[in-house]
Amino acid sequence: MINVLIVDDDFMVAKVHAGFIQRTPGFAVVGVAHTGAQAVLETKRLQPDLVLLDIHLPDINGLDLMHQLREVAPELDVLVISAAREVETVRKALRGGIVHYLIKPFSQTDLQERLEHYRNTYRSLASSKDVAEQSDVNRVFGLERADRPLPKGCSAETLQVVEKALRGAGGDVSAAELAVQVGTSRVSARRYLEYLNDEGLVDVTLKYGVGRPERRYVWKAG
Repeated sequence: MINVLIVDDDFMVAKVHAGFIQRTPGFAVVGVAHTGAQAVLETKRLQPDLVLLDIHLPDINGLDLMHQLREVAPELDVLVISAAREVETVRKALRGGIVHYLIKPFSQTDLQERLEHYRNTYRSLASSKDVAEQSDVNRVFGLERADRPLPKGCSAETLQVVEKALRGAGGDVSAAELAVQVGTSRVSARRYLEYLNDEGLVDVTLKYGVGRPERRYVWKAG
């Protein structure tokens, strides 16, 4: 569960946003703050994963507050929700390391899309993997490529065979092992496996032994 603190000086707006969040699977509102001072105290006490932060607060600018919040919760992520539309404000927020910037007014769908993106990408980096793949990084920065063409020399039919073999493998496989299963060369199997890795459909681990580490691939569940 991703714990969220809402920081907004408008009591009714904060209540509406809380309802949006509670209706988004995987999120829970653990607190609400209406001033910067209150936000610092609640962040220190609750240690939330994510803060929904308004910029216009009665006692401090939200972007200045963001740095104070991270002093008491260094791992804190921040999603800005504000009516502030100035380009320099958005730039300053980006430089501060926010996960997204949502301009008021917005719909429940708008907020839920950002929350789901955060849940599915940023939080996935907190999984058991010690090493990120380029596909993991691409998802974080919104660089997933749709309908990417297959590599040269690859066919959709063979890709389906490779995917079926991976799903039925019951564990991780190397390119050489997959090549035997599907009746292709190791180089060709590796090409398909790397394509699936770039698409975010497989996880890759390194098996260390004599010589170069062996890349092993496993189909992602779900």
